[in-house]
Amino acid sequence: MIVDVSEGVIIDLYEKMVAIRQFDLKVKEMVERGHRILYHSGIGQEAVPAGVCAQLRREDYLVPYHRGWGYMIAKGMDMRRILAELMGRVSGYCKGKAGTHMACLELGVLGKTGIVGAGLPVAVGAALSAKIRGSGQVVACFFGEGASNTGAFHEALNMAAVWRLPVVFVCENNLYDMYTPYLEVTSVANIADRASAYGMPGEVIDGQDVLAVYEAAKRAIARARRGDGPSLLECKTYRWYGHFMGDEHHYGGYRSVEEVEAWRARCPIRRLRDYAISSGIPAHELDRIEERINAEVEEAERFALESPEPDRRVAFEDVYA
Repeated sequence: MIVDVSEGVIIDLYEKMVAIRQFDLKVKEMVERGHRILYHSGIGQEAVPAGVCAQLRREDYLVPYHRGWGYMIAKGMDMRRILAELMGRVSGYCKGKAGTHMACLELGVLGKTGIVGAGLPVAVGAALSAKIRGSGQVVACFFGEGASNTGAFHEALNMAAVWRLPVVFVCENNLYDMYTPYLEVTSVANIADRASAYGMPGEVIDGQDVLAVYEAAKRAIARARRGDGPSLLECKTYRWYGHFMGDEHHYGGYRSVEEVEAWRARCPIRRLRDYAISSGIPAHELDRIEERINAEVEEAERFALESPEPDRRVAFEDVYA
């Protein structure tokens, strides 16, 4: 997609996608080495968090889902503290207590839930709070296509539409509900088609094109911020690896080699790099970004490994009862 964006925006999007990819690869490597981290790979899907979060303000809310650290990085959370939290260390964002379900309230990241689709009502509650307070905040809520078949999805969209809440629902459709092709269990070809039932705009986007995601998010977030209510964005994308670590059926079983390789050829990072170079950004500048981020990811690993585990007594701190 050719859009009118500045060189600074292109570089920022490239930097965010590379950071998300390299961090994900580092976690994958650490899990393979035996570290105990709950891991759902988002490799191949980096354009969605980078493109949407680039349109959010610091004070805006973000509700991620189980492939969520890409959104956390894109929103500005520190990779060192994210990795420390994933490893259950005291220097993590939640003192090692939350793991993959971490939150960062100072950046508006409300944390991941452990139930498919459960983040949608949380997003609606945050959006209602923002509207009542007149804060001007917008909520970006992310979920997979499988979550769109839950009751929480329909209740959340209906309530958000009735109350004209400032929330953007973003479906990251990677075509598979774990091992099941979504079209086998979904009555519509596009999740975004369901938006019309609730009187809100719905848009299907090429989730491998970060500039397309960026522009669609710009429209939806502007609509929410001016008080016109919610939108539903569906980003068609693809995970290169299994649903979770241990799902070895990357190239067989429920997915063909040809399908996986066809989507790998549409790598969102490579597509933006090619576009950036064709727009006049020197390749060596992009190479320097990659080198710097690689160093930051290595530092994140060192930081996390050197951070102590929490004392057992802290299990009784920061709890309601």
